[in-house]
Amino acid sequence: MREYLKHFINGEWVESTGSETMDVINPATEEVAGRISLGTLEDLDRAVEAARAAFPSFSKTSREERVQMLERIADEYEKRKDDFIDAITEELGSPRSMSENVHYSMGLNHFRETARLLKEFSFTEKRGNTIVKKESIGVSGLITPWNFPTNQTSTKIASAFAAGSTVVLKPAEITPFAAVILAEVFDAAGVPKGVFNFVNGTGEVIGNGISSHPDIDFVSFTGSGAVGQKVMENAAKTIKRVALELGGKSPLVVLEDVDLKEAAKIAVSNVVMNTGQVCTAATRTLVPKSMHDDFVEAVKAVLPKFPVGDPNDKNFVGPLVSKKQWDRVQGYIQKGIDEGATLVTGGLGKPEGLETGYYVKPTVFTNVKNDMVIAQEEIFGPVMSIITYETLDEAIEIANDTEYGLAGYIVGKDPETIEKVASNIRAGQIRINKAPSDFSAPFGGYKKSGIGREWGDFGIEEYLEVKAVLGMPS
Repeated sequence: MREYLKHFINGEWVESTGSETMDVINPATEEVAGRISLGTLEDLDRAVEAARAAFPSFSKTSREERVQMLERIADEYEKRKDDFIDAITEELGSPRSMSENVHYSMGLNHFRETARLLKEFSFTEKRGNTIVKKESIGVSGLITPWNFPTNQTSTKIASAFAAGSTVVLKPAEITPFAAVILAEVFDAAGVPKGVFNFVNGTGEVIGNGISSHPDIDFVSFTGSGAVGQKVMENAAKTIKRVALELGGKSPLVVLEDVDLKEAAKIAVSNVVMNTGQVCTAATRTLVPKSMHDDFVEAVKAVLPKFPVGDPNDKNFVGPLVSKKQWDRVQGYIQKGIDEGATLVTGGLGKPEGLETGYYVKPTVFTNVKNDMVIAQEEIFGPVMSIITYETLDEAIEIANDTEYGLAGYIVGKDPETIEKVASNIRAGQIRINKAPSDFSAPFGGYKKSGIGREWGDFGIEEYLEVKAVLGMPS
């Protein structure tokens, strides 16, 4: 069993000032996998003090020094590949192939790509007689989610380091293992003392403490809309800037010229990846009415290609992260049934033979109206709602009929039609067919999906203030 009872503050592993601990549960076995110390506000104050003390010197380091530091981090990160895979599989219940090819790889790619972009990033621009300078924002408080223990954490930290910002991190308390390994990576890579600080704890204590702390200049949060609102309220008291990456209810628009089998495979894989615990998941599948029956049959045929089971075996879908999350998803499935949607496959309860673990049946509803709860609220589980449309304009209208705007997906062939749909969906990122991830592309949402952008040079910008210097003598 893993025991992580210390916090990483000012370059050292230190005891908490409190005595409260928390068990971390393996969602595949429902057994205790580890224990962490729950930090106190005194622990947080120590971390912020260390970050504040380190900021003047770190913010003045050269671009080259920070590039080299990010490259060292990436090298050390690679050395811990097996440790990351083991930890994420254990704490999240992610299938090992997913832990390697998605979670581990995304973290590494953020450090590599940020280092590459930093080499050419412009911190100074001359406009006539005015010089525009981009300077580090200060101490950054990072609050990261449980569903991607390396991705959001790595992109936030890489961008902060690139900008010369010192960091205080609070990872999700139910998936803290990968963050501990990251702290060890930074230590091994020679990140200066105080530049990175890490305090485990609850959102109620450490999360609220970060967003309201007077000596933290910027907060980057990924999580639910309700908590994002609380972060903004707390930050407003000290007029600190915030970046929020929140929920989604993303549409996947199937066009008339598709290969149905390929479209079904893309749609299903998107919904069940990471057991549906993805803020960008395309949980509303929009299909031409004339193709509905054939598409449903294609979905039913492709689902067995994404088996559910033990994450240490060759399965694509593992358990949900917790009993709380399992209950939440069951509630939404019941709501879909109660609302009159047609259950195509899946449904309530656990898959046969998987009574232990927070496993859920990948579920597909059809005859879904876009005003149903299952079509409007983020379920965060492998539940697909199939909605039909008759015209392209109607598809676009349905796609935008949501309070969210994080992502959108289009499956089709005709470039002109794809361009029309992509241009009219109000979301921060549109993915066409099987387009791979681009770690230099901006990531973030419209509407209630958030504020600001992460990834690449757009991510670096979030951690910078802009200063205009007028009348500089030549």
